[in-house]
Order: sequence, then structure tokens, then C-alpha cells
Amino acid sequence: MSQGSPGDCVPLEPTSGPSTPPNPFVHELHLSRLQRIKFCLLGALLAPIRVLLAFIVLFLLWPFAWLQVAGLSEEQLQEPLTGWRKTVCHNGVLGLSRLLFFLLGFLRIRVRGQRASRLQAPVLVAAPHSTFFDPIVLLPCDLPKVVSRAENLSVPVIGALLRFNQAILVSRHDPASRRRVVEEVRRRATSGGKWPQVLFFPEGTCSNKKALLKFKPGVPVQPILIRYPNSLDTTSWAWRGPGVLKVLWLTASQPCSIVDVEFLPVYHPSPEESRDPTLYANNVQRVMAQALGIPATECEFVGSLPVIVVGRLKVAFEPQLWELGKVLRKAGLSPGYVDTGAEPGRSRMINQDEFARQLQLSDPQTVAGAFSYFQKDANGLVDFRDVALALAALDRGTGLEELTRLAFELFAEEQAEGPSRLLCSDGFSTILHLLLGSPRPAAETLHAELCQAGPHQGLSLCQFQDFSLRDPLHGKLFSTYLRPSQTPNASSPGSCPALANGTVHSPKQKGD
Repeated sequence: MSQGSPGDCVPLEPTSGPSTPPNPFVHELHLSRLQRIKFCLLGALLAPIRVLLAFIVLFLLWPFAWLQVAGLSEEQLQEPLTGWRKTVCHNGVLGLSRLLFFLLGFLRIRVRGQRASRLQAPVLVAAPHSTFFDPIVLLPCDLPKVVSRAENLSVPVIGALLRFNQAILVSRHDPASRRRVVEEVRRRATSGGKWPQVLFFPEGTCSNKKALLKFKPGVPVQPILIRYPNSLDTTSWAWRGPGVLKVLWLTASQPCSIVDVEFLPVYHPSPEESRDPTLYANNVQRVMAQALGIPATECEFVGSLPVIVVGRLKVAFEPQLWELGKVLRKAGLSPGYVDTGAEPGRSRMINQDEFARQLQLSDPQTVAGAFSYFQKDANGLVDFRDVALALAALDRGTGLEELTRLAFELFAEEQAEGPSRLLCSDGFSTILHLLLGSPRPAAETLHAELCQAGPHQGLSLCQFQDFSLRDPLHGKLFSTYLRPSQTPNASSPGSCPALANGTVHSPKQKGD
């Protein structure tokens, strides 16, 4: 690899290797020239007809969905429906749903294994959740009740189908929502077969099928595997990859799409798993991952941020620092030549205009884009210490030990007693959020654990650098994310290290 000048700004992305976990949130679709020609022809001839007919069928579903719940009160909907509503509307929705997927090109649904009865397994879990086509798994399961986002109720037709399904709704914005969902799932699961089975995707978000995301704790289940064994993967809809319309159009352009649905044996929890829901969920995840032949990862979503669990810390797969580096690189800015002038231990709030003057940026779009990467207060101002630390991290001329020392100096607080300056919870979480993309609550929890061993509610410089440079797990994390080809000096844990002067090589760059 070529050696860069200290002022160069490069994207700080971890190099790939055996220890790098697969990123289940990214899906790249590579087409050969012949495939592009085929998709252009079929996309112009087959896809428009299929998509149009599928949307017509989708809207035909609405009358059946509406009829099942028309005139029923909320109290009546808290119990399973029976009678003509159940028979007519259920069969109508089931038949039209199969026609809908058939028109989109899913000509075959291959089923393996046997679905357990509602008494044997009142809850079904399906994985991997890789696309908005995954509800096709509802068909061989005879339309079980589902767990869905509450926000989907406002989507035309989809909202009506969720009410028809008597779905259990979870809100990502309501902290108490998950607890209510667990209670409702438990109520239906223990009804003695009175309620139909409940099916949910425990991953909670779409991945690329290359890894199985961390399961949320659940109840006794029958695992269901979903595979799309097609020559070209056009169905995956990951956090970063082709959008909804492209996935829909490419899949509808395929002459025939196949989906495999496999029912695994019912998983009965051991006494230890019954006491520890997280252990139970992880074991179910492991069983499903082994059957799929893919790794089980500690990946999950925290809000809208995809993260991976490393030791006691959650870190972003792609911290916003990397995106900021791309923005500044396109603007021709070299972070090493910016005189930040940030005062250690003192916050200086700046607005967008001051931000532009300090970084010597003139393009309004670039300024707005770069400014948006920093956390703002109620007045729309950012702490310039955040900017100074981000620029130092993007400057390859700054060694890891120098960078961690600067981070400590910027955010450590003066103490009335004991050591003169300590890194408290707020500063620690700010540093990890800026450098690694760690959610602040996770960083605050880790800070409390690190402080338990000492007499103070803060970390000294030596303690912070022991954690960030010499800890067997977290030290490797810092070097991988921030300086992939630089190895910190192996100093003894009890001594403060000298600044590193090693050569920094350019990491492998990823296309924008």
C-alpha cells in the first residue's frame, strides 16, 4: 500500500480479514453485461405487467380485510374471531395473497418439514429477515398472527391487512411497547390453542442473508427458515443496498423466483434457558444459523443505527466519522492543516457559519452536510471539541496514543478532590460515540463498569489509555476502526505511554 502524507484525509474503514465480522446490513448486486441486457428486456416487457397486476390484487385484498373487522369494537378484537368472518375473509385473503406473489414471479413455494400445531408451538419465528417479500412465509403457515411495527398501520392497504390479522403492534419510539408486546405474545401463547399461532421475525430488521442478526429474547418457538435459492439474488433489501423500487423491479423481471420454507423441530427450552431468556434466544439463533449454514452474529439495530456487540461495548458497523471523512475529502479538506483551537475541558458552542469559517469551507451543501454529523443542542449549536476530535481522528498523521491523549484532554473535567482531571461518563460516551459510533447509553454503562474498580467516578488518562490502547479486545477495536495498519506500543498497563511515532499506511479504500 502507498504511504500518504500526514494531512491526507482518507475514509477510516476497517480492513477485511478473518476477524472482521460479516456485515449483514449491506447488499451489493453485481450484474454482468449479459445479465444487464436480460434485465433491460424483461424489465421493459415483463416487470410492468407483473407489477401492475400485483397492485390490482393488493387493492382487492382491502375489501376482505375491511369486512372481517367492520363493526367490531376494540374489546371484541382482543379475542380471536370465529364464524363467517373467519371463514370467508380468511380464505379470501389467503387465496389473493398467493395470487399476488405468483404475479410477482414467485411461481414456486417449496415447503420442507412439518408445521407444528398451535398447541405444540404457539409461536413461530422466521429468519433470516432479508426482504419485504418475506411475508410469503405466512402462506404455508395459514396466515398466523404477526408482530409488526405500529407505524405500518398508517400505510394504505397494509394497515387494513394488519387490522384484519389482529397483529401485535410494537412501537420503536415507545420504551414500554416491547414489554407490552411480550405480555401479549405470552397471553396468546398460553391460551391453550384458542388463538392462532403468532409469527414474528425476531431479527427485527432486514439483512442480506449472509449473517443472522442477534435475536431478541422470546418464548418457546418453532423456527422457520426462509431461503431464496435463485441464481441471482434480487430479493435482498438491506440497510445499505438497492432500494424498494429497484428490488421490486428486478425481482419482477426474473422469469421465475423460488422460495424455500423449512420448518425445524420445535425448540423446547431447558430449565436454565427458561430462567435466562437471552441465553435461550441465543441458542435458538445458533440452531437456525447452523441449519442455514451462515454465522450467527451479535449484530442488531439500536434505533436506526446498525451495531455489533464487541465485548461490553456496542459499536456502529459504519460510524458517521467515516461518512464525514468522505464529505471532507470530496471538498479537498486536509484535517491536519485545520487549526481547531479547541480549549481542553471547556465546551465552545458554534453555529454553522462559524463551523464553515473554522474549517475553511465555502460550498453551502458541503458545510450543511458536514455540520449535520455532529450532535446539536436545543439552539442548533455544536460543541467545537467534537469537531476538533473528529478532525484529529481523520488526520492520519495523528497516532493512536496522541489521539486518545487529545480526547482525554478535551473532555476530562477538573476535580475538587483526588486526581486533578478525570474523564467522566458524559465525556467518555461522547468520545466513543464520535470515534466508534457507540450508542451513548451503552458507553455510559461501560464507563460505570470501568469505574467500579477504582475509588473515583471517572477515568484517569492512564486508565483511559489502558482501555483504548492495551485492552486485549477494546484496544484492537480502536486500532481496527481508527488506524487499521498501526499497532500501538505495548506498554505496561501501569505506566502512561509515550506518543507513538510509527508510520501510518493508507487503509484499503472503499468506493463512495
